[in-house]
Amino acid sequence: MEKPNILIVEDEQKLSRVLQLELAYEDYNTTVAADGNTALTLITDEAWDLVLLDIMLPELSGMEVLRRVRRFDESTPIILLTARDEVYDKVNGLDQGANDYITKPFQIEELLARVRAQLRRPKKAAAPQHEELKVGDLIVDVEAREVRREKQPIELTPREFDLLVYLLQNKNVVLTRDQLIEHVWGFDYFGDTNVVDVYIRYLRQKIDKPFKEPYVSTVRGVGYTIKEHS
Repeated sequence: MEKPNILIVEDEQKLSRVLQLELAYEDYNTTVAADGNTALTLITDEAWDLVLLDIMLPELSGMEVLRRVRRFDESTPIILLTARDEVYDKVNGLDQGANDYITKPFQIEELLARVRAQLRRPKKAAAPQHEELKVGDLIVDVEAREVRREKQPIELTPREFDLLVYLLQNKNVVLTRDQLIEHVWGFDYFGDTNVVDVYIRYLRQKIDKPFKEPYVSTVRGVGYTIKEHS
């Protein structure tokens, strides 16, 4: 079986060397990039099974690398390495398309567990062509990733879109935070479940607040649902 190829994007030389040694011991092939521009070139030109991406990088920040990569590659797993521990930074990274994050300093065993979890995940299947999901005047074109309400286009981030699609696929069903985490963020997501509440708030600001009637409902103590108006 071919060894997985992992790109380590980290400018702290001691840490990148430790990561190289630990990952090599686990039988992974590794390459190191010490700045954002080099990382972007490597990700663009080569195929990777996983990328470990530090946020604070010279030349080009890890967040900017992530944003640019996700324009052309939605499938390569990316785990953010960050010294920041604010909910906003975690949410922002996930919102830009990161699969997971780990906050420095971390135990190498935890990082290895997250790496294994991402490598176990199957590649995302392509969305069925021309699938449309509707509730009232809210229409979602799954293939085109377009959202409209009252014929007005609504811009959603990738994570907001995935959350809305899953809610619409289970219209009138109350979904728990754990169910939403599993299906939108992945069953091996290690972060805080309150990220669901943050994204529900984002969704409401875009698809409910500007309009007369809201669709997203909270069922206290249980979770969230999208309801068809009677």
